[in-house]
Amino acid sequence: MPITHRQFVSYIDRTRNYYEAQGYGRPYAWARNTDVPFTRPEKPLSESRVGLVTTASLWRDQKVVSGVLRGDKQVYSAAVAPLPERLFTDDLSWDKESTHTDDVPSFLPVPQLEACAATGRIGSLAERFHGVPTDYSQRQTIEVDAPEVVRRLHEDQVDVALLVPL
Repeated sequence: MPITHRQFVSYIDRTRNYYEAQGYGRPYAWARNTDVPFTRPEKPLSESRVGLVTTASLWRDQKVVSGVLRGDKQVYSAAVAPLPERLFTDDLSWDKESTHTDDVPSFLPVPQLEACAATGRIGSLAERFHGVPTDYSQRQTIEVDAPEVVRRLHEDQVDVALLVPL
């Protein structure tokens, strides 16, 4: 019998089953934020500096770069120019048979944002992007990583941050 309608995959159920299969003793607890710290921009995008935040790590080939070794789960910052040819995502869990992260602009849209700046759609793109490598620790994210990224975005005088998780 042919399938005539799409069937959805419950990401929540699939993730819960994945963690259970990995041997974790209790189900994955999804983050819940009752007090979301988002606000309306104070000025139009055409006048705003945009910053990028990704969960991918810098590619290092087992070398220390900016004091961090590949695989370290620390917040980092890197220049948007030149755009990195590759970022490290191999340690993340996703369907690597159906897709890849070889095309950096597909998940770190620097060229697209530079084009938006050139046409006046955004004011400018910050000179560096920031990374928060996936750690799976809500406490680490809330108490350490997020405040550090916010500090760096303020340092870069960013008005609007585009979060690009993998």
